[in-house]
Amino acid sequence: MSQRQIIQVFEQFQKSRMQFVQTVADLAARPQNIEFLQNAGVMPMLRPLLLDVVPSIQQTAALALGRLADHSDDLAQAVVKENILPQLVHSLTFQNRFYKKAAAFVLRAVAKHSPELSQAVVACGGVHALVLCLEEFDPWVKEAAAWALGYIARHNASLSQSVVEAGAVPLLVLSLQEPEMALKRIAASTLSDICKHTPELAQSVVDNGAIAHLALMILNPDAKLKRQVFSALSQISKHSVSLAEMVVEAEIFPAAVACLNDPDEYVKKNVTTLMREVVKHSPELAQVIVNCGAMGAVVDYLGNCHGNLRLPGIMMLGYVAAHSENLAMAVILSKGVPQLALCLSEEREPHIKAATAWSIGQIGHHTPEHAKAVATSDLLAKLLELYMDASSSEDLQAKSKKALKSVLQKCTYMPSLEPLLYDAPSNILRHVVCQFSKVLPHDSKARRLFVTSGGLKKLQEIEAEPGSPLQEHINAITSCFPEEIVRYYSPGYSEVLLERLEYYQPA
Repeated sequence: MSQRQIIQVFEQFQKSRMQFVQTVADLAARPQNIEFLQNAGVMPMLRPLLLDVVPSIQQTAALALGRLADHSDDLAQAVVKENILPQLVHSLTFQNRFYKKAAAFVLRAVAKHSPELSQAVVACGGVHALVLCLEEFDPWVKEAAAWALGYIARHNASLSQSVVEAGAVPLLVLSLQEPEMALKRIAASTLSDICKHTPELAQSVVDNGAIAHLALMILNPDAKLKRQVFSALSQISKHSVSLAEMVVEAEIFPAAVACLNDPDEYVKKNVTTLMREVVKHSPELAQVIVNCGAMGAVVDYLGNCHGNLRLPGIMMLGYVAAHSENLAMAVILSKGVPQLALCLSEEREPHIKAATAWSIGQIGHHTPEHAKAVATSDLLAKLLELYMDASSSEDLQAKSKKALKSVLQKCTYMPSLEPLLYDAPSNILRHVVCQFSKVLPHDSKARRLFVTSGGLKKLQEIEAEPGSPLQEHINAITSCFPEEIVRYYSPGYSEVLLERLEYYQPA
């Protein structure tokens, strides 16, 4: 056999290996092929090709493994069981940029499924290898590494801490300053995933100067970048007053409020989430956001979206209102109450309704004026309906009841209270009657209206236990009417009159 024929044998073998890994990589890109590939035992076939002498075969084998692992938890576990991860991690330190990108993709695909699989990546030294990739010159390698680190960090505080301890944060902050848009997005996203778990993790990101660099990007024209920037700022702000103050001090408001006009719905949602996380901490921080004109902008936003996109805005109004009478009045003056009433009637998800009921309670519980704003939007009857509806979730019933009771205890607006005399169960009725007992003794016009509308008649039909608070409130109300009026509207009085008529003898 000639030398040329021998060389052709090796060339054919190389060509076959390349064709195999390329075909498997292409097949693995389509979900319908995954089960067939798995049943054919593709994992152990790909593993030795990661050490192939031809770099392009190594890279394509890694790409195929990544696509398989990305598909399901089972296949990701198969990558771990085949002991492929240590091999990949070892190769990350000396292979070329194309292989590093593919290997980082495999680590990301494994880590994304569960904390346990992420821990497997950590245990084989994957985090340190990925952090070294963040120091590479090639932006695509950095992007792949940052993405994998984000998937590891997002699961829990312990995994996130391992990313921080490996030195990822300063390199991710540097990545924010790179010109490549995709790298900026992934770096911001990974910082967000690190921050979300604990104040200490958020502080580690802040200590590396992340806020200033994130703040510079809030008006960037790229919507996907802005989504991640506002998400990261929200995750920093949510933990404590001091962290929220640092975000506010970066002077991102009122420019952030202007982003509620952004065409991208998730940019708007994340801006609203950021404001929610800031305002919840203190009246002072809430006032800063109110002073930026945020209330009207959020109310308008709620009118232009639906479903879970509404949730942060609904809660933001509630957090602002909870702090003080003046801040609750700012929500009312921004027409927040009618908008919340609309959310309550339009939304179908119990958790959104429950959040809306909670916010309504925070607005209406301060003074009679605040309660009247809630009552005149017909929200007392709606809250009662949700509380009494057997199909309402337990949380929705609890929040509707609490909101209703807190508003009722301040409400003195009779036209909205009176319908509840007919519909409310005894535990709510007690609060309704109590409010009448506060108003009627001091308001003659209200007493007259209470009689003519049928309120006094209905009141006397209520069955209350002797000596109960409800009975005491009823007695307090009836005592402020003339005896003959009370008797006339008492149950059975018309029959008594008819009896007297029957036995009456004219002179």
